[in-house]
Amino acid sequence: MSRNTGDHRTRVSRLLIRRAFMDLLKRKPLQNITVKELCDAAGVNRSTFYAHYTDVGDLLRRIEEEMMAELEQAMAPLLADQEKPFNPVEISTEIFRCLKENSDLCTVTLSDYEDKAFLLRLINMGRERCMETYLKHYPGVTPRQVEYFYAFASAGCIGLLRKWLDDGMTTSAQEIAQMAESLMLQGLGVFGPTGEKAEKK
Repeated sequence: MSRNTGDHRTRVSRLLIRRAFMDLLKRKPLQNITVKELCDAAGVNRSTFYAHYTDVGDLLRRIEEEMMAELEQAMAPLLADQEKPFNPVEISTEIFRCLKENSDLCTVTLSDYEDKAFLLRLINMGRERCMETYLKHYPGVTPRQVEYFYAFASAGCIGLLRKWLDDGMTTSAQEIAQMAESLMLQGLGVFGPTGEKAEKK
């Protein structure tokens, strides 16, 4: 068997295991999922599973670490470029694109059996980046103000992500990022005038 064939089989096996695992996590907590049940759902044997993971907990950790690494990679070059004008939408687009590519994990993270620890890690990573970036580009604000802004913005973005997932993520990552930025900066005003203002026109 050639190396390419072996690599392909490995990728397919890991993909099948991930898909079956994410489907099970939507319906039950991690501690109730057995390796046998997972392998039966994925259509692979247990030796294949143990060739890649030690147990279901290790599988979840590996999937989460891969997503964290992808988010770090997506954000790092944008925040490190000192010559390029600061563009929050561009940064958010990369984040939402990564979330879309990991939509199965996002769905599970925000489900009834959500992994609160992983969600907190994502929020804290975003907070660190937000503090670093906004304090650099907006010298007039204080760390406390940025903390409150981030608390508001992150909660709103999680709600936006939930809605995006519910809608099947048919909207592009760039459009979602633009919507998030506009809502944070303009509130409902982004949808146009209403009430008294609309009557005066």
